[in-house]
Amino acid sequence: MSGDTTKVRRRLVLKMSGEALASSASDETIDAAVVERLALEIATAREELDLELAIVVGGGNIWRGTTGTGQGMDRTTSDTMGMLATVINALALQDAVERVGPPTRVLSAVHMAEVAEPYIRRRAIRHLEKGRVVIFAAGMGNPYFTTDTSAALRAAEIEAVMLLKGTHSGVDGVYNADPKLDPTAVRYDKLEFMDVVNQDLRVMDLTAITFCKDNGLPVLVFDLMGPGNLRRALAGEEIGTLIQ
Repeated sequence: MSGDTTKVRRRLVLKMSGEALASSASDETIDAAVVERLALEIATAREELDLELAIVVGGGNIWRGTTGTGQGMDRTTSDTMGMLATVINALALQDAVERVGPPTRVLSAVHMAEVAEPYIRRRAIRHLEKGRVVIFAAGMGNPYFTTDTSAALRAAEIEAVMLLKGTHSGVDGVYNADPKLDPTAVRYDKLEFMDVVNQDLRVMDLTAITFCKDNGLPVLVFDLMGPGNLRRALAGEEIGTLIQ
């Protein structure tokens, strides 16, 4: 761990799904108004709470690797397309954040020097220490891994104290059943990692969950789209479901 424990204690990683950037009212894959609102919340909360914040954004609003494989496409090719989709989302988020707040850096696991910096662990940490919002793009640069897993890996690499997984579907945490299908579903306030595994709760993919468990990385699952929820989550207030 870093010698400066004060900095480490306030270093967080936010995992956003690509669908969070899309419009629910149209076919737009990236809704400028939605991105602007999220960017304002990110910039404001980071500044007010004096955080070091890194973000991992998915690409599901543009392309999912499983989409192509379901149509007979080569898995590696389809997953690579999904990684490139995350870069598009990262650039959109970078533009929006910088228009309302702090300087931002996109670090890509796939080399594309003209549009993003290459991912280098020490460089990412240095950006955070300088007050920049860091957006990790292109997953881990390898097929067969989800952005949940890459978010967990990046959080461990930069010594973040928590991984925050923001949902976009209106579900405000982890339930014992799908609350949209079962009105009697109960939300958990806290869970252990093995509860998630044993109950097959599908919060994140199993690789990500076991990685977080093995590395002692707590995960907070919360509704990203609710007004004020992001700040509450970043501030450490009781919201969503804490897995540890």
